[in-house]
Formats: sequence, C-alpha cells, structure tokens
Amino acid sequence: MKVHSLSLCGLATLDMHALNNEGAEGNALMTRMVEIVAPDPTDGGKIKNYTVNAVSGDMLKHIQAEHLFKWSQETGLKLCGGCKSFDANRICADETFTKFPEFTKETLDSVILGKAIQTCTLDDAEGILITSDIGKKRSIARKSCVEFGWMVGRPDTTRTESYFHAKYVPEGRGKGSGAGENLGQNIFHRPASSGQYAAVASIDLYKVGRNDITLDYAIGDEERLLRVKGLLVSVMNTFVRMNGAHRNTQLPHLVDFEGTVVLSTSSLPAPSVSALNPAFNEQIAGLCENMKKVNPKATLEARRFHNLAEFSAVFADVIEQVLVIDRKG
Repeated sequence: MKVHSLSLCGLATLDMHALNNEGAEGNALMTRMVEIVAPDPTDGGKIKNYTVNAVSGDMLKHIQAEHLFKWSQETGLKLCGGCKSFDANRICADETFTKFPEFTKETLDSVILGKAIQTCTLDDAEGILITSDIGKKRSIARKSCVEFGWMVGRPDTTRTESYFHAKYVPEGRGKGSGAGENLGQNIFHRPASSGQYAAVASIDLYKVGRNDITLDYAIGDEERLLRVKGLLVSVMNTFVRMNGAHRNTQLPHLVDFEGTVVLSTSSLPAPSVSALNPAFNEQIAGLCENMKKVNPKATLEARRFHNLAEFSAVFADVIEQVLVIDRKG
C-alpha cells in the first residue's frame, strides 16, 4: 500500500494540565485562551462564540520535533550540526553546511536546498527557512511535511480554574519579597485546565526527501523510508507523551484519545474534520466515500480508533504498511 498523505482528527481528554501559558500578571499565571465558534449542544446545535482553553500548534510541533530528534539520535538518522545540539537555528547554525566550499554565489537555490535535505532529517521533515549568507544572502524555504492545528477545548466540556499556592519556607512565614526578588513566603495563583480537546494534524509523506524547487527526491528510497517511519513514530509519540509547561508538578492526566486516521494513496487529500464538530468521525467517513467517486482507483481509508491503545495500534499498522512510497506523489 503506497501511502501518499495522512490526516489525524482526534478528541483528547486531558485533566489538570497547564501545557500552554501566555505569561504572568502580578502573582497570577495566565493560561492560553482563544476565541472560537462552535455548535451549542444545548440549543439545537446553534453556532455560538466561545472563549476556551487551547494548546497552540507551535507547542505540538515542538513536541513532535523533539520526538523526531530523539528517534533520529537513537536510530542513526542524519542530523546537521545545529540539530544535533537541538539549536533553534538548526542547519543555519551548522558552518559545515553554510560554509560548504562548493557553494558560491552562482550556486542555485535548488542545489543548496537539496544539500540541506540530504544533510538533516529534521530540516527535511519539519521545514526551515534558510537565511544564511551562502555565497550571497539567501532566503530559501523548505516546507514542512507535517502540520498541526491548535488543540482546542470543546466549550461544553472544558474548564480552567486558578489555584492558590504558597512557597514553603522552613523557618516560618516570612515577609513576602519585593519586585524582582524571590525570597520569603510568596503566594501565587496557577491555572489548571481539564476537558476534551479537538486535535488536527496532516502529514504529507510524499514530501519527505523531496526538493521543493526541482520536485525531485534528494535522497534514496531506503533513507526516505526510514525518515517516514521516524516521522510517523514522532507524531504518534506526540499524543502519547505531551510535553509542555509545568509538567514537574502538573503532569497532564491523559485520560483518553479517540478519533479517525485517514490514509490516502493518491493526490486526493486525506480529509480532515475537527472534533469541535460532535459528528466529526461520521463526517470524515462520508467525505472519504464521496471523494473516492472522483478517482475510483484511489484509496481513502478511514481508520477509527476509540482509545489510546487503538490509536497506537493504527499508527503501528501504518508504519508496517509504509514499505514503498509513491515517488511521483
């Protein structure tokens, strides 16, 4: 089975987490809140505006990239000098690449991009903007193979509360510290959110190893296969082990995860419907059936999962099936 693209639409139940925050006001930490529209189940599904807790797509992408980084280290997948130290500048911080002797001001952007893809798994899969002085000033975009939306709380089932805390002082209750200090018996308020969160992600497997400019593959089939496996494992691990803020004392209670994974074997995109729609699983299944009428030879396969164990089983099965990748996309 040649998997061209994959979509993931899920509903995660998370309790008592503070993965994504905006900052502090005085002695109160402010959690991330967003404005959305969603159906009101108590009013016949009428669309209304809500303010809800959310975890940003940037946070999810960082979690996934860190999992891919660890997988690459463990399995020996190629990493550039910047990514080996998990430098945010990645390949732009690797002088063996930016000062590569064969790069001159006449070198085409496509050649430099191809070299970057050959050099590093993370820069290939996660996307990057190469802005280094390579022969001349450059700005070369590498599109990401994986995309994440915000993980947004369902309004009817997600709540955020603020909880009182005090720093323990062994010698007794001393006077609170002034501005810029962290001494004495300080009090502070910290948020925790619980609820059901809609998650969406899209993975274009055919883009792994492909030069965005020439549309040719810069690496061989075997290496592409290993990178695809690593990418899929990292997406699975993103929802199995969610990193983020305040996990030292507010490690999230991941209670459940249900939804649908869609596999596409052609240029037909794997459809996506947010779990903010209560009927998202049924809508996805219907979309797949209708879209296949456009190209009867193509496969759009919706795989439903009802819990975390089934979710991991779906991804493990997909990883086993991805033995040959469609080179033509």
